[in-house]
Amino acid sequence: MPASIEGKKNAQGLKIGIVVSRYNHFITEKLLEGALDGFQSHGGEDKNMTIVRVPGAFEIPLIAEKMAASRRFDALVCLGAVIRGDTPHFDYVCDAVTRGIGDAVRTHKIPIGFGVLTTDDVQQAMERAGAKDANKGYEALLTVVEMIDVIRQLS
Repeated sequence: MPASIEGKKNAQGLKIGIVVSRYNHFITEKLLEGALDGFQSHGGEDKNMTIVRVPGAFEIPLIAEKMAASRRFDALVCLGAVIRGDTPHFDYVCDAVTRGIGDAVRTHKIPIGFGVLTTDDVQQAMERAGAKDANKGYEALLTVVEMIDVIRQLS
């Protein structure tokens, strides 16, 4: 039988940083609540969590880069909501955020949970910021917790 490695969802002792956009706060605050719930319900302690608020999604990658470079965190979670409008602005912001977060992952070799919603309308965003199993903040937090464990098993 081949060897199999799978991460466990245990946040005990992990230091997690969250970057959350204030723009579309009625969505991003629900994503943050989901991430905090995921952290606490899987053994994480408030003293090991740092939350940094930024004006909008476009600003997330810069702060994620700074936080990753600090080496103070086992993982990061980025939370935001970009909702399509009538101009191409949506495409530029989504591309910049995705590329910037990906660059930070590759440069610093740290798990970064992508909880930045990119939706066509407010209703879709609200559906993705709902209860536990439908909250992308909760999901992004648990993804990084699992990734930390996988990385530690491979080291």
